[in-house]
Amino acid sequence: MPPATDSKRRALGKGLESLLPSRPVPATVPAITAAADSEGKPLEIPLDHIERNPYQTRTRFDEAQLAELAQSIAASGVVQPIVVRPLSHPVGQIKYQLITGERRWLASRKASKLTIPAIVRQVSDEQTLEMTIVENLQRADLNPMEQARAYQRLSQDFKLTQEQMAQRTGKERASVANFLRLLRLPESIQHKVESGDLSFGHARTLLSLDTPESITAAAQKVLALNLSVRQTETYVQGLINPEAKPKKDPKPTQPEDPNVREAQDRLRRHLGLKVQIEDKQGKGRVIIEYSGLEDFDAILTALGGE
Repeated sequence: MPPATDSKRRALGKGLESLLPSRPVPATVPAITAAADSEGKPLEIPLDHIERNPYQTRTRFDEAQLAELAQSIAASGVVQPIVVRPLSHPVGQIKYQLITGERRWLASRKASKLTIPAIVRQVSDEQTLEMTIVENLQRADLNPMEQARAYQRLSQDFKLTQEQMAQRTGKERASVANFLRLLRLPESIQHKVESGDLSFGHARTLLSLDTPESITAAAQKVLALNLSVRQTETYVQGLINPEAKPKKDPKPTQPEDPNVREAQDRLRRHLGLKVQIEDKQGKGRVIIEYSGLEDFDAILTALGGE
């Protein structure tokens, strides 16, 4: 028989069903639940009998998409059943906890549905958290901070190493490590990453800086100037190695020929704009800078254009 770890690796990427083994249901669960579980068929479970998953790693749901899904459910019903697990409960009070499918559960409530099709599974807290992370990663990506906190919970609550987390979620270990590093960001910058104002690439680049203060100051600059990730990398490298900053282009020198210099000054006074004449032995170019449409119109008028 192959080692358990090999079996786990082969299960990666095969969808949630590979992480949802059928198990005997405790006697406290009603007989109808056990029958449905053994057959793998969904039950119609009242929405108010289902509790939210405390291990849910997604904290933000797009309201427009949720409303669109609610309209679809109202018209056609829930196409794919959610997955729940039974909770311990007094006799006669059947309760379940969501494992996967929170968007469908929320949208069904918005659509004023009373029940929802659900597959019942008996799984541990650790399996519930694992499946919640995997389901979200496979279906709709979490934002970077949600992913970071999900991996942190696997580490803190279940003492998993980065290698074990990578195996169980089908990710590279380096990717897990990069997400966990995001938790070093100042809280205010974490919020910017979570809201999408800063991307994962921006955040990872900012982590090259040493202190929370320098990270915060750099992030504010990136946001103010709307810098791309590549521009942010150049900017941060300039902060880390100031001597490596590319030198600015030297300011243009004044024309040596006094006649050219006089013509340049006359044009500046006449147009009220910055003018530069580059002359070399009677050949060159005239550069006129303008900062708005009014300046441009003034240039056209001066040149005889309409």
